[in-house]
Amino acid sequence: MKRASTLLTAGSLLALSAAPALAEEKYALAVDTAYIFNTLLFLIGGFLVMWMAAGFAMLEAGLVRTKNVSMQCLKNIALYSIAGLMFWITGYNLMYTGVDGGFMGSFGPYSFDPVGGNALDAGYSTASDWFFQMVFCATTASIVSGTMAERIKLWAFLIFVVVLTGVLYPITGSWQWGAGWLSEMGFADFAGSSLVHSVGGWAALSGAIILGARKGKYGKNGQVYVMPGSSMPLATLGTFILWLGWFGFNGASQLAMGTIGDVTDISRIFANTNMAAAGGVVVTIGLTQLLYKKVDVTMALNGALAGLVSITAEPLAPSVLQSVLIGGVGGAIVVFAVPMLDKLKIDDVVGAIPVHLLAGIWGTLIVPLSNSDASYVTQFIGVAAIGIFTFVASTIVWYAIQLLVGLRVTEEDEAMGLDKAEIGVEAYPEFGTGSQRL
Repeated sequence: MKRASTLLTAGSLLALSAAPALAEEKYALAVDTAYIFNTLLFLIGGFLVMWMAAGFAMLEAGLVRTKNVSMQCLKNIALYSIAGLMFWITGYNLMYTGVDGGFMGSFGPYSFDPVGGNALDAGYSTASDWFFQMVFCATTASIVSGTMAERIKLWAFLIFVVVLTGVLYPITGSWQWGAGWLSEMGFADFAGSSLVHSVGGWAALSGAIILGARKGKYGKNGQVYVMPGSSMPLATLGTFILWLGWFGFNGASQLAMGTIGDVTDISRIFANTNMAAAGGVVVTIGLTQLLYKKVDVTMALNGALAGLVSITAEPLAPSVLQSVLIGGVGGAIVVFAVPMLDKLKIDDVVGAIPVHLLAGIWGTLIVPLSNSDASYVTQFIGVAAIGIFTFVASTIVWYAIQLLVGLRVTEEDEAMGLDKAEIGVEAYPEFGTGSQRL
């Protein structure tokens, strides 16, 4: 037994002496491994955020009236496609190429790595990065779609999407994520409470004011008439899809998964993101019960989304309790902002302005609570600059579109529903006017 043991030890030593040479041939170098995992993070995060397009489509389909459901589905698949094209044609370069502390990058299409190539100096595949950034761009346009539903012309909306995704969003994004002037100041927005959500919210607010409310939404004496959505199950499904996609939205914004520290931080981001959404739901349910003696399911759904938007500016640094509180305040914003908008006669069909604009502002301003590297003054400057630019630029574009093709459908088309008036496909023909032909 002793001899056998000695022979085994000698054999083991021989194997170990050969291990470095075998490892060199069989296993990737550390830099290659980091490249692979970083790229994988972008791809997984990207398709999770892409799935949010389905979430927005289902949420909006559930919150509009039956006669406008097909239109919202069409708008969402169209805007996602337009965003992809525009972000390749010029958006990515405008956001990331040659910003150098300035106000925008350069115009022109983006080039990927050659077939079989690598970008080891970057640490990830350039195509994976482009894809991840592109789906964020599409998310911004989805926010506008819901607010202006049921009365805007299809082609007017799509023209705006071209400008928003190709020019407006990339410019403000370059200020921070493209190493522009806000980045130089120390502005912090980890995954886009302002750069994505508030940008979409400002564009939606501008459009809603210019477009006006749906016919019959507000009375002459300040009455507010509820226009119930077509399907609460669809709206709930959409919310859960968005909640799932948000793990890619926030988690992959770590931008690296090549070390144990990165993976640990991504896990923490997942947990904080989830807790903020939970806090938003619970606070919304509690407040609506106290204020209205009934719990409103649409408020609860938007409470989850507001919690998610609120934590997006800084999902890594907060403690669990801080995450719950940040998300909870986002939920409270929804409860109080929805009736405020109605008093101002700003018709936001799905509640995107409270969720994405106001909760986005809150989430951005509260970053220094948990991130000592951020400054309240700098955060305020960033919020104000992004807001002023996006609102003013969007207003100019909306008015230009109004002069070019008109923004609003006729009263007859609005009453008929855009499914039938503009695209000729009813979502539920056996329950709508189409049932008369069956």
